[in-house]
Amino acid sequence: MRQYHTIDLAQRRVETETLAGEALVKAGRYHIAKTLNAMGVAKVDPLGPDNPLIFSAGPLAGTNFSNANRLSVGCKSPLTGGIKEANAGGNFAFALGQLEIAGFTLTGQSEDWVMIHLKKGGEIEFLDASDYLGEGNFKTAERLHERFGKKVSIALCGLVGEYQGLMAGVAFSDVDLRPSRLAARGGVGAVMGSKKVKAIIAELDRMPPLHERKQVMQAVKSYRKQLEEQPAIRTFQEQGTAAVGDYTNTVGGIPVKNFSQGQATDTSGEERFKLGGDYLRELNLERGGNTTHACMPGCIIQCSNVYADKDGNEVVSPVEYETIGLMGTNCGLEEPDDLAALNWQANDLGVDTIELGAMIGVLMEAGKGDFGDAAYMHTVMDEMRSGSEEGRFYAQGTQRVGEGLSVARIPVIKGQAISAYDPRVIEVTGISMQMTAQGADHTAGNLPQYDSKGKPAEELVEASLDLQALCATTDSLGFCIFGRSVTLVKQDFILQALKDAVNAELPADFFPALGRETLELENQFNRDAGFTQKDDDLPEFFYAEELAPSNQKARFRANDLQPAADAWWS
Repeated sequence: MRQYHTIDLAQRRVETETLAGEALVKAGRYHIAKTLNAMGVAKVDPLGPDNPLIFSAGPLAGTNFSNANRLSVGCKSPLTGGIKEANAGGNFAFALGQLEIAGFTLTGQSEDWVMIHLKKGGEIEFLDASDYLGEGNFKTAERLHERFGKKVSIALCGLVGEYQGLMAGVAFSDVDLRPSRLAARGGVGAVMGSKKVKAIIAELDRMPPLHERKQVMQAVKSYRKQLEEQPAIRTFQEQGTAAVGDYTNTVGGIPVKNFSQGQATDTSGEERFKLGGDYLRELNLERGGNTTHACMPGCIIQCSNVYADKDGNEVVSPVEYETIGLMGTNCGLEEPDDLAALNWQANDLGVDTIELGAMIGVLMEAGKGDFGDAAYMHTVMDEMRSGSEEGRFYAQGTQRVGEGLSVARIPVIKGQAISAYDPRVIEVTGISMQMTAQGADHTAGNLPQYDSKGKPAEELVEASLDLQALCATTDSLGFCIFGRSVTLVKQDFILQALKDAVNAELPADFFPALGRETLELENQFNRDAGFTQKDDDLPEFFYAEELAPSNQKARFRANDLQPAADAWWS
């Protein structure tokens, strides 16, 4: 059993319920969608007091079960106007699990800036946060650890979230106490700022009680072994998510200069792609950096990294593929050192690097700066840090900036920046980004290596929706999607581990049923919020412009996809 708290910020009142069995298992993304629909949130002002902010941990949180300590954060997105579940690594879900907390919902808005302290023994303390406003996340985290010690995990609303910039995420402590793991997408940090919650401090304790502890510990060992046997996992262990960049650049599907090209470097000759996993690994090893780093306790995939400068000093952790694609190639950068320094500043501001990179690409498209000018990119973030009128405009995200500057090429779906997979070439992922209620979010159903050339919409939609349902299940259990080669293939094994952990009676079709129900709830929310089929279209330039070097255009509009989707749902 674990506790779930509803925290009324205006009244500083906490209501607590006890969850057990299946109610504990159906967490994360499912819990967020179910709760938001039940509360009738679809039509509320996303930055008003009636939009709850939900934090939900999976049933294995607090244990060392590899990649099972993801945290889901959800609300009505102020960026898209639709439903949002953003999840993150770090050790915050781990801490919640150890405190025997399944999650909590923040309701209303605080009159003054507040911090929430989740303590051992169940006490919840409200503290004045006014002394921590206006500074970067790294300084804030350092000061909070000086005050509360190292055996805590912290969730932070950064500078941009304080003034409700729509690209703000919620930053969480990593295993080394850096506030660099973000629930980044959809403006969840802006909602935290609207509630005037600066920080949430959760104490680390010990592994929570498990129904069949011995069996769960055996499952932990077995799961690790199964992951280690997967070739894809070994690639992630060696090169991290940056390895994806080598692939997307080779096939011509990485965003370059505001999605105007699909290849940053032609690697068929002697030239090397400096922002890919292969080059970054060699460079980082040479400098004494760390090429394998776990974002959360217990994870053996360790697809993160700690990037070092030429003198061996840490610059940033992590440099991830999505940042490479959007803040790197999309903005015309070529050098890893430039990207790493910009990555650090984005982490310090607590913003989504996908939305930030797409927005800066639009600024460059508008002639405000030159592609490849890292110094200009720093000035954009300096304005955001200062909270100037210009900086606050930038912080509203790609669509609002693009429309404000009358830019023709604005790479968004449902108001959210497209991830680092050009949908003209990497078609199934593009279809997932079109169809998901979450906005342009690749994690909803990413199949970058699917051979889609010339294949009909029916086949690609089926592949997308099959994976979307399984990813929704994964996100609802607190698992990382990078373990899906085991998690989604060995469903009976995972199901038994869940039963042993919380004494739940779960049906044999639990995995597909949970994913489908989650998607249904999310689609219902967006329909209630006013979304229509037209919102699933790509921006027009994807249909009109050929992408070099493949010379492909986008093939499918929403009305081309809908018949296949209807068949899948039936």
